[in-house]
Amino acid sequence: MLESNTLFEIETQIGKIRTTKSYWEIVTHKHPEVRNLLDTIKKVLEHPDQIRKSKVDKHVYLFYKKLEKYSLAIVTKKINNEGFVITSYLTGKIKEGERIWPKQ
Repeated sequence: MLESNTLFEIETQIGKIRTTKSYWEIVTHKHPEVRNLLDTIKKVLEHPDQIRKSKVDKHVYLFYKKLEKYSLAIVTKKINNEGFVITSYLTGKIKEGERIWPKQ
């Protein structure tokens, strides 16, 4: 059962990823360009163009989806089977790192 502060919990290629309403406010305060992209973010977590594992932190996964001029990046972390959103932003560049989905 989801706690009342949970905004969403989505099944992804790496397992469940969630975020809370209060944490989403922090993300959108820092990156206001994603404030109106919540539905898109949920869809991207389910069906990304690609997922990369961070070169810096083995627990961090970056989900990407091309949207017109930019790509939407959703940064997640998974520890002990608990996955959660760290941040989300629009970017012109895909970060380096091991591509884990789809396999090349």
